[in-house]
Amino acid sequence: MTIREIVKSPNDILTKKTKKIVKFDRNLAKLLDDMYETMLENDGIGIAAPQVGESVRVAIVDLGEGEEPIELVNPEVLQTEGSVIEIEGCLSFPELFGEVERPFYVRVKAQERNGDWYELEAEDYEARAILHEIDHLDGILFDSKILRVVDPSELEEEVDE
Repeated sequence: MTIREIVKSPNDILTKKTKKIVKFDRNLAKLLDDMYETMLENDGIGIAAPQVGESVRVAIVDLGEGEEPIELVNPEVLQTEGSVIEIEGCLSFPELFGEVERPFYVRVKAQERNGDWYELEAEDYEARAILHEIDHLDGILFDSKILRVVDPSELEEEVDE
């Protein structure tokens, strides 16, 4: 596995809609493995292929918590419900944090690395992370959704409380 460099904004690859995966092969498996290692190395909870320089519909979300990482290949949002505003950050925007409104619930259809389809339901923070990564695959960056920029010192205050 290779730790790849994170593509930082501004970069055109981050604002383009990605291509659908059609070959479920060793190259896809390597990309997923590299993305996972890169995400962990950079203390992320999610990463999308454009963030490692690949314009394909692949993302990973891993909240830790003893759960397996969620690999999303060719994901499609089937349903969303509710709304909540929370603070987000992004590996492609170091030092930028902001309040973003997203659905509280999401139901997604995606493929696994072997091509099998599955459906996933998520709520709250997990739903937020999944939707953030799917936005990346559509060329939508979280900075365009920020309602209020949050100073990093505010994040430290929340942790201390």
